[in-house]
Amino acid sequence: MTARRTADETRELIRTTALRLFRERGYDATTMRVVAQEAGVAVGNAYHHFGSKDDLVQELYLEVNREQVAHARAQLASGGDLASRVRIAWLAGIDAFGPYRQFGAESIGTAIRPGSPASPFSESSASTAELSRSLFREVVDGARPAVPSALRAELPELLWLAQLGITVFWVHDASPDARRTRVLIDGLAPLVGRLVALSRLPVVSGAAQEVLRLVAAVRP
Repeated sequence: MTARRTADETRELIRTTALRLFRERGYDATTMRVVAQEAGVAVGNAYHHFGSKDDLVQELYLEVNREQVAHARAQLASGGDLASRVRIAWLAGIDAFGPYRQFGAESIGTAIRPGSPASPFSESSASTAELSRSLFREVVDGARPAVPSALRAELPELLWLAQLGITVFWVHDASPDARRTRVLIDGLAPLVGRLVALSRLPVVSGAAQEVLRLVAAVRP
């Protein structure tokens, strides 16, 4: 006689099934009904644990961000300058999202739609976005030489926003192993390091402060 699953076990089964289907079939073909069928549960049971497909999308975002953080932290532990640490975090992001390439291409229109729960700026995405921001705070705080104190608080936000842009570029990058995206990251990360270093100069620090004020002004 097969033992009955607990509610937590059923929820985890539905979640892992959805993540597998997002990898294998993409965003469009992964409906709540298909997830339920593949998991061997009633459709109503799937909706009991996850109110909508958007809730499963949030589980995917959280999974990808957790993987990015884990991979990046393993390399960040050895220290390094800002440029190398930024490069590590950005590359870990596209590597974590790699298995979900089709999902990304199909879901990008939904993610950028104003008011969409799948948007990285939505309330539904708040915990995932904060996890990503926390990684970039570690990137900045652990950099040697130290990032100027005037930039330290706001720079993680800028790096997170840049990662969103890189992800959109990656979605449209058809080159083998996302080669063009990797070239972009290899070029952008040292540029970030140089600009931050230059911010110590009086002639540049004023412009840097204006950028930070602008970021603060438009933040939700």
